[in-house]
Amino acid sequence: MHWRIRVARPDDAAEVHQVIVAALRETNARDYAASVIARLEESFSPAEVRSMIDTRKSFVALAGSRIVGTAALDGSVVRTVFVAPDVQGRGMGRLLMAEVEKASREAGIEILTVPASLTGEPFYAKLGFKAVRETCYEDARTIIMERALGEEPAAR
Repeated sequence: MHWRIRVARPDDAAEVHQVIVAALRETNARDYAASVIARLEESFSPAEVRSMIDTRKSFVALAGSRIVGTAALDGSVVRTVFVAPDVQGRGMGRLLMAEVEKASREAGIEILTVPASLTGEPFYAKLGFKAVRETCYEDARTIIMERALGEEPAAR
């Protein structure tokens, strides 16, 4: 299968929404209560995803012509990193993060921050991110992680 990363377009919003919802329901649901997953799904409606694409440096990962992942850069903060459950563990997340890091370097960003879910924390740790603090909103824990871009990049 041919995989590639490109800049997200507003007309990708519905398909990106589907990827996010599938990842929330099948992957993140292992670490969060159903009420948290439902609240997150609402915050990633197609309209919200379109707004994020319009206001952030957003990327999509494609397997052939199908969108199977997404990631975004919001200033120096990595956001909305999701990969479709059926392709997780195959390097798509690393490819997305490499693209985010490339865009960060081009923008002169020296330190990336990511508000990681409990589910995503091990992934980011493998990429060299370090936990700096933890936050909690209602019943959802988030680990704030950072990585200096002078360190080894996410993908080689």
